Amino acid sequence: MLSPNDKKLEKLDPFYRPSMSKQKTSAEIISEARNALRTVGTQRPFTPREDQRKLFGPASSRTPENRPPSSFSLHASSFESSESRPISGARLSPLDFKPKAPASPTTEEDPCLAFPKPPVDPAKIRRLSSARARLFRAASQGALLPDRTLPPAESKTTVEPEETVVMGDPMVKINGIYLTESRAVGRLKSHPLQLTYDGGFSEIKKQEMLKGTTTLPSHLRSGGDQGKRRSRASSCFNSSDLSRLETRAASKADVQEKETEIEVDEVFWNTRIAPILHQLEKEENIETICAACTQLHHALEEGNMLGNKFKRRSVLLKTLYKLVDIGSDLLSLKLAKIILALKVSRKNLLNVCKLIFKISRSEKNDSLFENDGILDSLLEVLRSEELQTNMEAFLYCMGAIKFISGNPRFLNEMISKGAVEILMNLIKQINDDTKKCGTCLPNSGHLLVQMTATLRNLVDSPPARSKLLSIGALPQLCSVMGQYMADKDVCTNIARIFSKLTSYHDCCVALANYSRCYALFLKLINKYQKKQDLVVRIVFILGNLTAKNNQAREQFSKERGSIPTLLALFHAFYKLDLCAEKPAAGAEQPQAPRPRAQAEDVLIKLTRVLANLAIHPGIGPALAANPQAVGLLLTTLEHKSIEDCEELVINTTATINNLSYYQVKNSVIRDKKLYIAELLIKLLVSNNMDGILEAVRVFGNLSQDHDICDFIVQKNVHKFMIALLDAKHQDICFSACGVLLNLTVDKEKRVILKEGGGIKKLVNCLRHFGPTDWQLACLVCKTLWNFSENITSASSCFGDENTNTLLVLLPSFLDEELALDGSFDQDLKNYHKLQWETEFKPVAQQLLNRIQSHHTFLEPLSIPSF
Repeated sequence: MLSPNDKKLEKLDPFYRPSMSKQKTSAEIISEARNALRTVGTQRPFTPREDQRKLFGPASSRTPENRPPSSFSLHASSFESSESRPISGARLSPLDFKPKAPASPTTEEDPCLAFPKPPVDPAKIRRLSSARARLFRAASQGALLPDRTLPPAESKTTVEPEETVVMGDPMVKINGIYLTESRAVGRLKSHPLQLTYDGGFSEIKKQEMLKGTTTLPSHLRSGGDQGKRRSRASSCFNSSDLSRLETRAASKADVQEKETEIEVDEVFWNTRIAPILHQLEKEENIETICAACTQLHHALEEGNMLGNKFKRRSVLLKTLYKLVDIGSDLLSLKLAKIILALKVSRKNLLNVCKLIFKISRSEKNDSLFENDGILDSLLEVLRSEELQTNMEAFLYCMGAIKFISGNPRFLNEMISKGAVEILMNLIKQINDDTKKCGTCLPNSGHLLVQMTATLRNLVDSPPARSKLLSIGALPQLCSVMGQYMADKDVCTNIARIFSKLTSYHDCCVALANYSRCYALFLKLINKYQKKQDLVVRIVFILGNLTAKNNQAREQFSKERGSIPTLLALFHAFYKLDLCAEKPAAGAEQPQAPRPRAQAEDVLIKLTRVLANLAIHPGIGPALAANPQAVGLLLTTLEHKSIEDCEELVINTTATINNLSYYQVKNSVIRDKKLYIAELLIKLLVSNNMDGILEAVRVFGNLSQDHDICDFIVQKNVHKFMIALLDAKHQDICFSACGVLLNLTVDKEKRVILKEGGGIKKLVNCLRHFGPTDWQLACLVCKTLWNFSENITSASSCFGDENTNTLLVLLPSFLDEELALDGSFDQDLKNYHKLQWETEFKPVAQQLLNRIQSHHTFLEPLSIPSF
């Protein structure tokens, strides 16, 4: 017995009613094109390649004043040397005394004070050492005081040459040279001198200095107000102040260990690093400088001097910064690699990322990136640096990565080095931070545009798609879409990612299983209804999701306003397409095709979604009964020709075919069946075989209605169907035979098979396609069975030649060994066997029995070869 579902399918079958239903097997995907309800395919929306490499392309929704620049100037002066100052490893104890307030600035009372001096010529400063340059700059601002002349009574304790130390933050002044505290102590250890404060009331002898490190006043080391620091630096101290100076004792072993460490560093610096720096400063040949940079990087790595703890890092960085002005792209990349390895931060990190970005804008420099390994340094920035404090640096870093990811040669390298995971970690961090703050972080949208554009390039690679699936990236991307819905550029890039991913089955299933994506896509369609580049991709994604997944069709249809949203979009772009067809007065004709093609592309994707949704038994009948849906489809079919809009016309016809499958009382398709039949004749007389096939399929569904059968005969459409049997195309023969089968249900119309040699052509189809297509063979036998219902003589019914052919073909096809002797794989062989047993064999056996019982055998028959 048939199950209720099987009975329903049997009743609704558009071409013929099988004698019994069967359980589908996996191999039946081969016959999918034969199904009355069919999905529709289409091409992924085309994304044109941008002519220039920029942070934001010409299609960006950002205005030039609201986005970071892609062009800028960058020089050595752009870098900050102060950021490069090494971090002191020693923390000094504070002094327990209070400085006296300075007296009025008169020469008699306080000759140590000095008035501000005019700025020193910068050219002179550049010629001095870095320490002397700092001295000149500070002195020109009045921050430093000259050494105070001691009275004769006090000067007797001073040893020549006098070396006066003035404590300031964080420098120590020795003979006019300002050193860091640690260097001052080291220098004092190596000279037999006395440390004398202004006023000379107390002194620290050499022996006392060697016992420990002199502790500087805490208020002199603090980062307080600059004016206060100047006031305190100019104060004169008395003996009671100095008596409170605290010293920290260090063990003899610690001192020796520290001295040994410095000595080793000095030796390595003087023998390995300093010569290279000297060469970099003097050399003018670019190739030689590049080779020296490579040598320098290796030496720093060997000496464990990379990172931000290296004491002479500032000297090294200054030398590197100066070389930026040379302007060589190859040299700049080598410099950037070293600078990043030295872990610069803040403005310098931004500038070095800008430097790399600037070089990456030229496609001819891709080979430099490929050969120099700078990609590792860029990924390390994204992996290790703080996002929120370096947002702009990340932006230009990602911009460079985006550019090189557009080159297929870099894809495997980027993926193998963890680019996919790094980008998704950053996206997750932005997601989490946005949720905590309740609003989008400043400039995070700019960064997301670069990251999503990079991912769009990476997903062309199968390993990247696998990684995205394994880390659950698709829900994260949907979350970004939801939080940054106001940012069209971000949404468009993610839509491009999904357009690529959903073209692959496993990715499509993963996104379809994320139920929140359907409501998200509907919101985007409603928000950006007039933005073709975004809408066309969202609709394409929905077409992919609903192509093979009945659950996806159901989930989408349950979202509030899903079908009305699609129909409103259809109506909007149909009107836009009509306007594009009519150029404005005075406008040149070539200007019209572009917007017309864009509107047409949206309509193509929309009809595909409607066709896929119509496959669901709960959605199809509702669409067939929806006047707006059917009206839009018929209007499109009426105004579009297959010569001008091939894909749109074919998709529209396929959608009408799926809707015509449902024989429901309130079906608009059934109400307008004759009008539809008139429209289909245009396709039948075209030269497009795909269009002809779709039209014949619709006729196959509609021809179950008596009025359509009359229309077919009146318009001589049946002659066209008979002619199609010679097409040598299995699907066309199958569909045309289905229409003829429905015509032969009416006894008065069976005679049409004799027109144009219809019987002979059916027999030829059986001969040519029978052994490889038992569905088509079964359909031919059913048509011949209907035609011969009132048979009295086989020869008079089919003709002598056709009768003899059938008497040979049918027994041979009913022989299992002969019928199934093919070079199929096991799965396909099982499928063919099932078709043969359940569909062909019962009908063919009945037809053979009828022919044999109404035929007089006059001579033996030979078995034809096939």
